[in-house]
Amino acid sequence: MSLAVKSKIVVFVLAIVVWLALTGLGLQEIIAGVLVAAIVSLTAGHFLITTHKQKHMLHRWLYAVLYFFKFLWEMMKANLHVAYIVAHPMLPIKPGIVKIKTKLTKDAAITVLTNSITLTPGTLTVDVNEEKKEIYIHWIDVKATGIDECSKEIGARFESTLTEVFE
Repeated sequence: MSLAVKSKIVVFVLAIVVWLALTGLGLQEIIAGVLVAAIVSLTAGHFLITTHKQKHMLHRWLYAVLYFFKFLWEMMKANLHVAYIVAHPMLPIKPGIVKIKTKLTKDAAITVLTNSITLTPGTLTVDVNEEKKEIYIHWIDVKATGIDECSKEIGARFESTLTEVFE
């Protein structure tokens, strides 16, 4: 089986699972989910898997599940921090744009990292410099200004697990 076909199958399965998790298990939802997943996998399915992986697929799936729970934990912590900032009468914030470096090389891994940063309250990905592997982030409460410190504080939370999933 070719790499493009494998990629389309994985995209189809992931799309149908996400669709059903968001909509439910009614007959109409299942039919609509199969149609949407088929369209997505046929049009963009070849983008997910682009090279043969060295690590076993089970290893990657286990780390993907671990990443999901790590992401939920980081999102919960960030929500509490932003709620504290909003509830505090003096709004103790120091907003700014910081630059972090990433060790990730695959486009899919960098996309998941930047989306995870954006989905975590208090941070928003502004730009990505693909050549230098730099990500510019708007941070609601800047705690560090150096590239290494910011990379550790923002990106390192997700990067090690994403390396196991994508690299």
